[in-house]
Amino acid sequence: MMHFPAMRVSLAAALVFLQSLCLRAQEPAPDAEPETAPAAKNPSKAAPPAATAKPPPEDAYRQMELLTRAMEMIRQNYVDEDKVTFAELVEGALEGMLRRLDPHCEYMGRTLFEDMQREHSDTSEGIGITVALREGALTIITVREDGPAGRAGVLAGDQMVRINDVLTDSVGVAEAIQLLQGKSGEALKLTIRRPGTRQFLEFSMEREVLAETSVHDAMLLTPKLAGGAKVGYARISQFTQSTARDLSAALDELESAGMQAFVLDLRNNPGGLLDSAVAVCGEFLPAGTVVVTTEGRIASQNPPPYRTPARDGKNPRRYPVAVLVNHASASASEIVAGALQDLKRAIVVGTTSFGKGSVQSILPMKNGAAMRLTTAKYYTPSHRTIHEHGVTPDILSNLTPAEEQRVAKWRTQHGTGEAAAIEIANLGDKQLERAVDALKGVLVFDAFGSGEAALAPRALPAGQ
Repeated sequence: MMHFPAMRVSLAAALVFLQSLCLRAQEPAPDAEPETAPAAKNPSKAAPPAATAKPPPEDAYRQMELLTRAMEMIRQNYVDEDKVTFAELVEGALEGMLRRLDPHCEYMGRTLFEDMQREHSDTSEGIGITVALREGALTIITVREDGPAGRAGVLAGDQMVRINDVLTDSVGVAEAIQLLQGKSGEALKLTIRRPGTRQFLEFSMEREVLAETSVHDAMLLTPKLAGGAKVGYARISQFTQSTARDLSAALDELESAGMQAFVLDLRNNPGGLLDSAVAVCGEFLPAGTVVVTTEGRIASQNPPPYRTPARDGKNPRRYPVAVLVNHASASASEIVAGALQDLKRAIVVGTTSFGKGSVQSILPMKNGAAMRLTTAKYYTPSHRTIHEHGVTPDILSNLTPAEEQRVAKWRTQHGTGEAAAIEIANLGDKQLERAVDALKGVLVFDAFGSGEAALAPRALPAGQ
C-alpha cells in the first residue's frame, strides 16, 4: 500500500541550500555567545522551559552546517575524487539516515523505484523467497516450497551472505530483490549462513516463473493425529487477491465432510495484501468487526479502522480455531493471528512472530528516486502494536532446525488427498500436534458444558 503526499521536499532546493552553506563552511566560525546569557544572571526569575518546547530554529541550521562541513572535508581529502561528487555524497547520506531509522526504511534509486512501480501480475520470475533486514543481516523470511530455493534446501531464517558475486553486507532489501529477480532459466548462486547450525552453505538454482497460489494442503487430519475429532487443516503461504475466496471454498468443503475444529497454518507467511488478511479474519468473525487500526503521528490523517466484510448470507463458522505462527510469520499474517487472538476467536500456537507491523509510504523525489518511510503502525483490536514485538502465542512450541527442515522438505514434495494426511501425521510436527491437542481439549470442554456426549473414544480390540 503506497501513499503519495501532496507536498514533497525538493532535492534541488536542498542542494542549493547546501552549496550556499559550503561558502560559510570554508570560513572560520566565530565564537557566538549564547543568547540566554543575560537571563542566567538571575536564574530565580527565569521561567522553566516547557517540557514540550521545540528546539530553537537555529538548531536545524547548525546541524545542516555540520553536515556541510563534513561533506567539504570529504570532498577535499578523500583519495578518489570521482567518488565524492555532491550527488554521490547526498545519496549516501540519504541511504544512511533512512537505514538508521528502522530496517524497513530505505532510499530507492531511480532504477529500483522504476522496478517497484511496474504493475504486479499473478506470476513473478525469481527463486521464491522473501527477504528483510533483521538485526542488521539480510535474512530470508519465507521460502516457497514450490520454488527453486525451496527445492534446493534454503530455509526461512537463513542469512544471505552473497548473491552470485555480490556480498550482501551493504545491500538493502530493494536492491536484494532486484538481484534475486531475473529471467526464467537464468542461473543464480546463493551463499547463506544458517544461524541454527552456524554453517555457511552455497546453493545453485535457476530462476523460474512462479504462479501466485496461497492456500495449500486443505485436509481433514487422520485419527492418528486428531483422535476421535474431525480436525481440519489448511496453510496460507501469503495473502493475495484470491486468498480469502480460496480459503472460504476450502472451509466449505471441509465442513461438508464434518469438520469440528480447524487449524490455520500461517508459519513462514510473509504477509501480503492487508484487505485479503482482513477478509480471512471475516471467515471467522461477524461482519463489521474491527480487526486492525492504522495510526500515525497525526491522528486526523489516520484512515478508518479495517472491518471484516459481509459473507453474503453464509452461516457463521462457530467451530474452534487454532492459528500456527513462527519467527517467519510477518505483517498481514501477524495481523490475522493478533486479531483472532485478541477477540478470543482462536488459540495461537508456535513461537513469537517476526514483528513487522508498520506502514511504509513511498515518497517520490524530483530526481526520479524515492524514499520508503515508516509513517504509521498497525494495532490489533486490544491496541497492541505488532511492530518490533510480534505476536506472542498462547501456547509456546518450538521446532529444532532439523525439525524445521523436515517440515520444509515435506512441503516441497508430498502426496495429495489421503496420502498427504497420512504423511503429515507421521511428520513429527510438534507445533501442529500441540495445536490439535488444544482444539481437542476445547471440544471436550464444550461437550461437557453443553451436556452432550464427549468425543467418542477410539474402538479397542476385542478382549481389551
